[in-house]
Amino acid sequence: MLIVLPNPEGGLRFGVSAGRSVGNAVQRNRAKRRIRAVLSELQPRIASGWDIVVLARRGIHTADYAALRAALEQLLRRAGVL
Repeated sequence: MLIVLPNPEGGLRFGVSAGRSVGNAVQRNRAKRRIRAVLSELQPRIASGWDIVVLARRGIHTADYAALRAALEQLLRRAGVL
C-alpha cells in the first residue's frame, strides 16, 4: 500500500511501516529493510516534492526482490511520482 502527499518544503521523504499482520518482529524488520533498499534504488527516478509512505502487507516476506521492485514501481507510477 502506498500513500503519497505533497511536501511543502519541496524535498522527497520516505516512510516505511509494517504492522503485526506481516509477521513477528524479525519478519517486519526484514520487510522494511527490503522496501527501503528498493526505494533507495528508485529514488533518482522519483520526482521531488513528495512525502511517500509505504505500508507493508501480509505475504511480503515470501515475495522475491524482483517482484517487490516491480510492485513498488507500479504503485509509484500509478501515484504519478515515478
